[in-house]
Amino acid sequence: MLELRRLRLLAEFARRGSIAATAAALGYTPSAVSQQLAALEREAKVALLDRTARSAELTDAGRRLAERAEEILILVEAAETELSSQADTPVGRVVVTAFPTAAVAFAPALARSLRDHPQLTFVLRQTPGPEGAIRQVQSGEVDIALVDDWSGKLPGQPPSALKFFHLRRDPLVLAVPADHPLADRSRAVDLQRLREESWMAAPPGEPSRQGVERLLDTVGGARPVPWEFEGLHTILSLVAKGIGIAAVPSLGMAAGIEGVVTRLIPGPPIVREVYAVTRAASVRRPSVAVTLRAIYSAASDVQPPLPEE
Repeated sequence: MLELRRLRLLAEFARRGSIAATAAALGYTPSAVSQQLAALEREAKVALLDRTARSAELTDAGRRLAERAEEILILVEAAETELSSQADTPVGRVVVTAFPTAAVAFAPALARSLRDHPQLTFVLRQTPGPEGAIRQVQSGEVDIALVDDWSGKLPGQPPSALKFFHLRRDPLVLAVPADHPLADRSRAVDLQRLREESWMAAPPGEPSRQGVERLLDTVGGARPVPWEFEGLHTILSLVAKGIGIAAVPSLGMAAGIEGVVTRLIPGPPIVREVYAVTRAASVRRPSVAVTLRAIYSAASDVQPPLPEE
């Protein structure tokens, strides 16, 4: 009999490509993962991994079993969903991961909605990039991921095991110190002035940096970004102190930052799309369904301070 927990490890190994990455993703030690996969080989009575002193890769048999493991895990979750859907009350634990601005902006509304379900345990984590968040949904580490897309490539052709739900569009806005000339709402934002400003942004590779780079390309001739900081709150706090200006997603202003004025950016809007991603088999599970409804409500209700023309 093949043990379900070990099949999950094998499926995760097929996605991650190494024992170390599998261990890190699922919270095990590499030694524990290696031992469990060895135990699965004994159960299967066939070699599943080719091991060397420094690496391991799936054999043909291992690859076939990993594909079957994915199918088995989906069927098991579907069966669990069917059983739980017969219950009237959402119960159990739902884990959501979100990019940081969504976590901060949506958390109050989610807490208000979900406290009406005392038998439901809600866990909210943060994962910066969409790729990692989607992998966590696929592996079963989380039930729902809130992801942002600056490139317009999502959802593309998602695996049949996943469902994407569009939540909202989130435009890039200009954040300037309250005493800055650009904060004067009686005047239109001058593109030439933007070219001359000192900019702050997230480091290259961060999702929000893609939007900033598009803006700077649009402005044309802008100086390179002289200051890079991790964390939108850090950037906005420095804007408030007059260190420079920034272009930020409007959701980042939902919590309210004193000393910062937001302005609309001239030209075509630069936006990111915000999605909720979950496994298709879990959509009908009452605990997941009620959490998705709460997320929809939170995404609709959150209204950041409106920037001025």
